[in-house]
Amino acid sequence: MTLQDQPILVIGGSSGIGFGVARAASDAGAQVTIASRSQDKVDAAAAKLGVRGVTLDTGDAEALDAFFKDKSFAHVFCSAASTKVAAVRELPLEDAYASVQSKFWGAFRVARAASIHDGGSLTLISGFLSVRPKKGAAIQGAINAALEGLTRGLALELAPVRVNCISPGLIQTEMYDSLDGDGRKAMFDGAAERLPAGRVGTPEHIATQALALMTNPYMTGATILVDGGGAIA
Repeated sequence: MTLQDQPILVIGGSSGIGFGVARAASDAGAQVTIASRSQDKVDAAAAKLGVRGVTLDTGDAEALDAFFKDKSFAHVFCSAASTKVAAVRELPLEDAYASVQSKFWGAFRVARAASIHDGGSLTLISGFLSVRPKKGAAIQGAINAALEGLTRGLALELAPVRVNCISPGLIQTEMYDSLDGDGRKAMFDGAAERLPAGRVGTPEHIATQALALMTNPYMTGATILVDGGGAIA
């Protein structure tokens, strides 16, 4: 139940939740590798964290197979995804298909290719919209629910590798940097007022749970809400 000297791969580790998980794992003594599609982002994040960085696209099944051919990890964390959200009748079909391809099929391809030590773990990221639907975001809720169903099936198929899923609520990441400062603050402040926890989340909050899933050998097939109470608010 330690990460000291354990090889860990964080896919999507160049920013946001993945970056937070990579930093926490590195601080815990793990040998961390971060992966992302963008070489520039990987290089910058790897230098900042003092870890190894590689370019990897979860949309490329052949590249994933080649990457894992001679590499094995104790734990793999996958948060890499690019999705667009809008009402079903407003979201262009190509954007809907691309969102599913990125978040669901990307995780599926990682699970299919990854070489993970027996007793190690694969952790995926969904989102609380799977259980708390939101008008205008049906596609995101459906993708998240599919990932949680995939997690349970993978936990049976990949055993003794453990497979779990974290379902976050609103997390303060670079994804919201496009909003103006006042608009971003108002959104976060409003969300904090509505949430039972009285605050919005940070990548560090997700990282705490991610490391717990990696180090607890009795956790598999689980989806853990880390949402400040968003699913019940």
